[in-house]
Amino acid sequence: MLWFLVIIAVLLLGYAAVLVSFVRKGRKIPPAAYLVLALLNGLILAAVLAWAVAR
Repeated sequence: MLWFLVIIAVLLLGYAAVLVSFVRKGRKIPPAAYLVLALLNGLILAAVLAWAVAR
């Protein structure tokens, strides 16, 4: 479970870095990008809660 959390966190950081590069180049962030960020954050939250309950 810990490795799952680490992998999802790395994916989230990588995705955020891509979005930051979009902004620095002057491009607009697509609305779907916010949905993906919310999905990854929700996945991390659900995994942390499941891990905490299992302990």
